[in-house]
Amino acid sequence: MIWKPHVTVAAVAERGGKFLMVEEETDEGIRFNQPAGHLERGETLEDAVAREALEETGYAFAPRFLIGVYHWRHPRKDITYLRFAFGGEITGHDAARPLDTGIIGARWLSFDEIRACSDRHRSPMILRCVEDWRAGRRHPLELITHYA
Repeated sequence: MIWKPHVTVAAVAERGGKFLMVEEETDEGIRFNQPAGHLERGETLEDAVAREALEETGYAFAPRFLIGVYHWRHPRKDITYLRFAFGGEITGHDAARPLDTGIIGARWLSFDEIRACSDRHRSPMILRCVEDWRAGRRHPLELITHYA
């Protein structure tokens, strides 16, 4: 059997000092995450992060930078994640759009609020992505090359 990591994308959007987060039901209880999800067959990483943000929050997200690439092995599951976190801007909102199953809602939280609820984060990557954004880590999207 071939081992493969789970390739995921995450959107980091800041507006008025608050970050777009998702409150969601998981098998470990209600958790917070960035709008995030798995890369699907045929998608670019940028397309995947825009799709996930829209499906989970109703907000249109335009990725502008790669914040970082994060490698994490879940301590209680035999799953390894490879997360590509993108910084970008919100370009619209459809408040009537149904959200993905399991999503309780989109939440705008300050950095202090995100840090204060770290025991309810889906993974340690969440806080690190926001910290890296706040530290100014912004890599050009041209760093990523897609071959069709």
